[in-house]
Amino acid sequence: MICGRIPRDALPRIVSMELRQLCLEVFGLTQPMQKVTAVQTIAVNDTTPIDSSANLISDGLPGRPARPVLVHPQEVPRRSPFTLEGHCALIHSIAHIEFNAINLALDAIWRFPGMPNAYYLDWLRVAQEESVHFTLLRNHLREHGHDYGDFAAHDGLWTMCESTSRDLTTRMALVPRTMEARGLDATPIIQAKLRRVGASHSLAAVAILDIILADEIGHVAIGNYWYNWLCIRDQHDGAAFYALAARQHNAPRLKPPFNLEARMQAGFTQSEIDALSTSG
Repeated sequence: MICGRIPRDALPRIVSMELRQLCLEVFGLTQPMQKVTAVQTIAVNDTTPIDSSANLISDGLPGRPARPVLVHPQEVPRRSPFTLEGHCALIHSIAHIEFNAINLALDAIWRFPGMPNAYYLDWLRVAQEESVHFTLLRNHLREHGHDYGDFAAHDGLWTMCESTSRDLTTRMALVPRTMEARGLDATPIIQAKLRRVGASHSLAAVAILDIILADEIGHVAIGNYWYNWLCIRDQHDGAAFYALAARQHNAPRLKPPFNLEARMQAGFTQSEIDALSTSG
């Protein structure tokens, strides 16, 4: 099946579609707030059809707007959060991650067949929470004279999604457990910088990041759960599989400081926590 495009006037009726095909349709939407509205409109219950056997095909990359301009990570300008422009650039970078995370969660649903219904429902919840995060950040930008797309961004998260598109276990290992888990470590550091600025807009952003951090712990926990489930199903040694996948896909090396409490809440094992505690 090839994904099409959902017209705006079709949003009220999309709840009746098969879930994975629907997520593929929403995946293809290009306008951020149309995608957000579509994701938040999806309603599921005990009778929601989920065809876990279908092999769905996308017509390319996820639907994205023409802006922001995507550049190499090293080409994204660095700005001081002590200026309003720099503050908005920082918030924009986080909003871009959250927009990519919506697509990532939708991709986890439509791309990978053969999983229990609970897997698809877990990632739908992630997509919906990521859409809330994006909306909070976009509204914050708009309150301060900017909008999503006003600053350059990079595509590091989606690059890893593409790299892991052929194997779900590798996807769970390297996206939620690696790329997204880095957010658990980075968020308190960003919040500390914003508190040092002390301006009202900075403190408002700290409150938004509190919401995002709490939800992201749950998202990483979902990745951990399904990674371990897949390793048990396929008789992989989880630690060995992860180490091999990280090497093969050039995953970023984990660097301290680590938010060990958040990682523990997100389901990392004690041995993984101990290894991080002694690294760096």
